[in-house]
Parts: sequence; structure tokens; C-alpha cells
Amino acid sequence: MKFTVGIALSPLDQLTELARTAEECGFSSIALPDSLFYSEHVSAAYPYTVDGSRFWTADSPWSDPLIAAAAMGAVTTRIRFYTQVLKLNPRNPVLLARQVGSVANLTGNRFGLGVGLGWAPEESEWCGGHFDHRGRRADEAIEILRLILGGGMVDYQGEFYAFDRLQMSPAPGEPVPIYVGGHTEAALRRAARAGDGWTSAMIKFDDLRDTIEQLHELRTEYGRTGPFEIQAVCVDRFGLDGYRAQADIGVTDVIVVPWLFYGVGFDGPLTAKRDGMRRFADEIMARM
Repeated sequence: MKFTVGIALSPLDQLTELARTAEECGFSSIALPDSLFYSEHVSAAYPYTVDGSRFWTADSPWSDPLIAAAAMGAVTTRIRFYTQVLKLNPRNPVLLARQVGSVANLTGNRFGLGVGLGWAPEESEWCGGHFDHRGRRADEAIEILRLILGGGMVDYQGEFYAFDRLQMSPAPGEPVPIYVGGHTEAALRRAARAGDGWTSAMIKFDDLRDTIEQLHELRTEYGRTGPFEIQAVCVDRFGLDGYRAQADIGVTDVIVVPWLFYGVGFDGPLTAKRDGMRRFADEIMARM
């Protein structure tokens, strides 16, 4: 099992040093969140809290995940980065392909793209995207990303996106893995059909186990074989026994915020966060 550090809500001036320390401690990856802006009013409920409220505020720090990956990649050599998850609908997939390809090349193929639909209509509409038919739009976007990032001269004619022959160079030296987020039936089918893995939001252990079983069934239905990442943010199984239980049900990558286990908040000092990562590596990772 791999362990990934989630850096959501950390001050931006801490990110490069957190990446250095995560690599030093043996974490496999950094998970990069995505939030374009904080709108004062939203027309949809946040889907991953009980009451639908956002757990961050207008003053919470966010960075563009692709820029953050490039910055952290420049000060590390081994640790990987993936978005968890980048919202597709506000972004044009052709432009996104240019950005993803650049990050993949600049980090030496240490980048994976976790994608989702986005839950707030305002983020799509105010950035020039569309919130309607967002599932079908996302399906096309994933096809376009794989097509362009695969290299060579390509074209695409879809329901929502179309372009004539083009090429982006250099293509990444290795395929960029695409991880699909979401807990709905449609999202799980998208992950099983088109993804290299599935990435969860906050989820309870029993629901996580059922979801993994469903993903295996769907992959069989689609004739998919081979490696498939299960990236989990499980909210009720911790410690050695908890992580071993997650491994037993098929989790391949646990996303954790190590310093939270030792009483250090999201906005805590860098030194305390680095100490938390080292302690977690000694107490948990070294004993798995």
C-alpha cells in the first residue's frame, strides 16, 4: 500500500518544503486539491458534508494544482503528484492537454491527473464552461486528453468538442494516468470504463468496501483488466489496523494529512507539519 500526503488548505509558502519532506519520509505522492474561487453564494450543496456546507472559507488558501505540481516537482526528484480532483467542466480540454503535458514533462513523468465534474455550477459558468450535460462533456474531455497527450497529429469531432488536426509537442514520455473521482453510479462507471483508477472523497469504511466491490464488477462488465488504483480518503479507519483493513479490501493508495493526527491544524506551522510527517512515517509506514 502507498501513502499520499494531502496538502489541501496549507499555506502556499509551505508547499515546496512539505513536498521535500514527504519525499524524504517515503510518501509516494502529493494529492493536489482544486478550487477555482469561493463564490459568496452557491446554487448547489457541497456533496461531501452532512449539511451541504463548505468546510473552507473565502480566506482559505488554494493554488492551481498544475502550477503547484510544477513548483513542487522542481524541488524533488522521486515523489509523484496527482490532482485530487481537478474539475473538468470549467476547463477547455485542448488547453488543459497543453498544461498537463507541460507538467508531465517538467516533472519527469511524475504526474497523474485526477478528474471530476465539479459540484458548483458557478465554477463552470463563470469560467466560460457549461454545467449542463457535464457527464457527457467529461467523457469527451477524457478522450481528448488521452488523444492529444498520446502524441502525433490528431483530430476530434464530438458532441461538445471538435477540432481539426493538431499536434502538441513534446508529448509526455509516458502515458499520464487519469484517475476518476466521484461516488455516483455514473462516476463509478466512468472510472471503470475510462480511468486508470478511482479516487474517493471523504468516505466511510463500509461504503468504501462496497464501492470497491462495485468497481471490480463494473470493470469486468467493461472487459477491463490490469492495474487499477484505488485512492481512498477513509474517515473512520486509522492507525495500523485501520490501514491494514483498507489494504485488505483493495485500497492501493491512502490519502492522509499526517499532521492532523498529532494535533496540528491545516494552517499550522511548517515545522510541526514536517515533524508530523516524520512521526507518521516512523509509526505507521515503516510498520505496514
